[in-house]
Amino acid sequence: MKATIINHPLMSHKVAMLRDKNTNTKQFRELIEEITVLLTYEAFKDIPTVPVEVETPLERTVQQVIPDNSVAIVPILRAGLGMVNGVHTLFPTAKVGHVGMYRDETTCLPQEYYCKLPKDIGGMICIVLDPMLATGGSAIAAVDLLKKQGVSRIKCMHIIAAPEGIENLHRTHPDVQIYCATCDRELNKDKYILPGLGDAGDRLFGTK
Repeated sequence: MKATIINHPLMSHKVAMLRDKNTNTKQFRELIEEITVLLTYEAFKDIPTVPVEVETPLERTVQQVIPDNSVAIVPILRAGLGMVNGVHTLFPTAKVGHVGMYRDETTCLPQEYYCKLPKDIGGMICIVLDPMLATGGSAIAAVDLLKKQGVSRIKCMHIIAAPEGIENLHRTHPDVQIYCATCDRELNKDKYILPGLGDAGDRLFGTK
């Protein structure tokens, strides 16, 4: 499977609310975070753990824990910022890098304008965040950048995806795991996802 689509009634309910044009900025932001928590739970089912000894009130026992400094969050600016708190809910100590991309309105190709990553990111599991996976161009460019920094374990997390975006990302980076809340019908002639939810960045930050 090229992408893992989370088929769950809770996810479907929250995505429906997210799509609604009458959902206000506060509600939209909260829904983005809630959906991201659900996605994160699924995306990290295979995260490596190490054994530690824990003392309960009754005895000592061995449990599996996630090592410190093993996860890095990399939101694609600006809409990806809305998903960071959702991941931090489950991984509060995860470091955060930032990649700035904008889409050229003429070519629809991503243009990088900012990049700041943790120095030790090469040894971490990196999760790229962007609510919308349309053509896949921004996600592909972000993964390219991370691989140049020596990152070998990368996951991409999106809320709304187009089939074209999933196909392009998987074809270019077949080793990257893709997680989505839902896969929509198609892209329109302007490369916007249908039925989609409009511009995620504008709706997150009240600039629509």
